[in-house]
This record gives sequence, structure tokens and C-alpha cells, in this order.
Amino acid sequence: MLRKMNWHALGIASLAVMMAACNGGQKEATEAALDAAQTAISTVQGEAAKYVPDQLKETQDAMQSARDALAKGDYQGALNGAQNAANKARELAAAAAAKKEELSKNWTSFNETLPKSLEEAKRRLDAYSHGAKLPAGLDKEMLPDARAQYDQLKQGWTDAVASFQQGNLADATRKAEELKEGMAKLAGLLGMKT
Repeated sequence: MLRKMNWHALGIASLAVMMAACNGGQKEATEAALDAAQTAISTVQGEAAKYVPDQLKETQDAMQSARDALAKGDYQGALNGAQNAANKARELAAAAAAKKEELSKNWTSFNETLPKSLEEAKRRLDAYSHGAKLPAGLDKEMLPDARAQYDQLKQGWTDAVASFQQGNLADATRKAEELKEGMAKLAGLLGMKT
């Protein structure tokens, strides 16, 4: 009878060890999947932070959910979460690249038009200051204000270019977009065709 109990106890112990081994293997596999997902996120994190920060946060949140599931011993939930985070990382890379391309195109357009518009505005302000015929809607008393607007726009463009040169394309494009409206107002005041 003792011998029968020992075999029974040995059987239960063996089953427990096998289950622990399986869980250990599942845990290792899940941890490997989490590490792979984190590597994918880390690879695109720099660009994503610049161009699609909200989507980066969603991806990081998905990764954290997967880690939380692992901490609770929910290996299947953690594995599913790791796969979800890895998929989000791939989407994140594509979204960041698309946003960067969009901003680059916008910057190129601003870089082609705004400096020319600023040069034309300066040329006209100089001419009007030296007695050239003023366009309708502009009188000599308005010239100092127009000059101040021009100076503000010129400084804004300098700031936008500095942001671009520092590698901050999103900020540079945002600043240029803000200047576009101000330039249109000044151009209208100075009788420029835009």
C-alpha cells in the first residue's frame, strides 16, 4: 500500500514538474515575444516621437498591457498582447514615414515660396518708403506697421529655418504654416499678387 502511494505521489509530483516545465517554456516564449515587440518599438521610437506621438503612446500602452498580463501569469494574454504591440510597431513605422514625407513636401513648398514672398515684401516696403506710389488701402502712416509685420515674419522664417536645420521638421513646418497666413495679409496690404 505504501508502495502504491509512493507511485501515486511520484506520478503527481512528475505531473507538477511537467506542468511547471511547460509553464516555464511558455513563460520563456512569451518573454521572447515581448522582447521582440519591445525591440520593434525601440527601433521606430525616435521617429515616431517626432511625427506620430499619439500613435507611439498607443503602442507603448499595448506593450505595457502585455507586460502586465505576463506579471499576472496570463501567458496567452501576454503573448497576444506582444503580437498586438509588434503589429502596432509596424504600423507605427509606416505612419511615421508617411508623416515625415508629408511634412517634407510641405516644407519644400514653404521653402520655395516664403523666401520669395518676403523678398518681394521687403522690396516693396523699401520702394514705398522712398516715395513709390502706394497701392489702394495703404497710406504712409501704415508703413511702420507694415514694416513691423514684415520684420516679425522675417524673424519667424528665420526661426522656422533654424528648427529645420536642427532636424525638427514638424516644428519647422508648423512655424512656416503660421507664417503663410501672416504673409498673405501683408501681401494684400502691399498690393502683392500671391
